Amino acid sequence: MFQIDCPWCGPRDQQEFAYAGEGGIKRPQDPSALTDAEWADYLFMRANPRGRHHEQWRHVHGCGQFFDVVRHTVTYRIESVDLPGRPALGDAS
Repeated sequence: MFQIDCPWCGPRDQQEFAYAGEGGIKRPQDPSALTDAEWADYLFMRANPRGRHHEQWRHVHGCGQFFDVVRHTVTYRIESVDLPGRPALGDAS
C-alpha cells in the first residue's frame, strides 16, 4: 500500500483512488481516416513497462477528480503528481 498526493485533497491512502489507465494517450485527429488495425491499436494497446510510467488516477472516495501521476511500477514510488492534461514530466517509458 502507498499514498498518493491528490492535487486537490492532499496525501491520501491508495485505497481511496482508482487507476484510470495509461496517461498521455492522444486521440487521433481524424479517427475516420484510421484503418481498423490502427483504431484497435489506439483503443486497446497500452504500454506495460517495468519502471517509470505515466498514469491517470481518479480520487474515487474523495473529490472525484482525475489527475496524472508518474510512478515507478516496480517500487511504486511516485515521482510526480500533476493536473490532468499537462505534458508528462520527461520520458515516462
